[in-house]
Amino acid sequence: MTVSRSLIRKWPIRVLLALLLFPVLLVLAIRFIDPAVWMWQIQRSLNPPQGYPENSQQIWVPLEQISPAMQLAVIASEDQKFPLHWGLDLESISDALSDNENGGRVRGASTLTQQTAKNLFLWPAKSYLRKGLEAGLTVLMETLWNKPRILEVYLNIVEFGPGIYGVEAASQAYFHKSAHHLSATEAARLAAVLPNPYRMSAARPSHYVWQRTHWITNQMRMLGPSHWNPVL
Repeated sequence: MTVSRSLIRKWPIRVLLALLLFPVLLVLAIRFIDPAVWMWQIQRSLNPPQGYPENSQQIWVPLEQISPAMQLAVIASEDQKFPLHWGLDLESISDALSDNENGGRVRGASTLTQQTAKNLFLWPAKSYLRKGLEAGLTVLMETLWNKPRILEVYLNIVEFGPGIYGVEAASQAYFHKSAHHLSATEAARLAAVLPNPYRMSAARPSHYVWQRTHWITNQMRMLGPSHWNPVL
């Protein structure tokens, strides 16, 4: 049985279209469906770091069941331009590149949307390939989702401690209450450990974590509740 040349030529085009369409459909699906698993969680399970528990914890809750203080706390600590940008904070990226090139502290410039994309779909190792994929997924998420959905997914999948995923599990583990009832200080304390929940603990805050907590609460106060007023 012979295969026509035209059919052979069409296959690469079809494969390319499928590769382009798959992430669009995946991102669109998660706009409406809460993910049961995500890449960061899978990688932790397959290659657990020191201190990772045998059983992880995660409880999904909708955004309206998360304290407004908690929502504002992660914006104040991680991405104060979150309500305004379209996924990539070009000014922060430029500042970070400048600092890195000038021999300053090597730092990233990831928005909450970028962090959500990385945790959901990608691997932790730093590379230009991963950053490129992250940027593309970030733009897709900003296009197909709204800001409340991005924050909802972020707060439900981010790791607040070894094997403790999402703010509901963290709130119950550290404060024995629902995320809906977190105070501003408790919310800031959880947000304070996000840069590295393996070196920083919300259960036993170090002096540095308390300093970050105070800084975040001050930022929350200056931004004010009107800085983030989600409508799902």
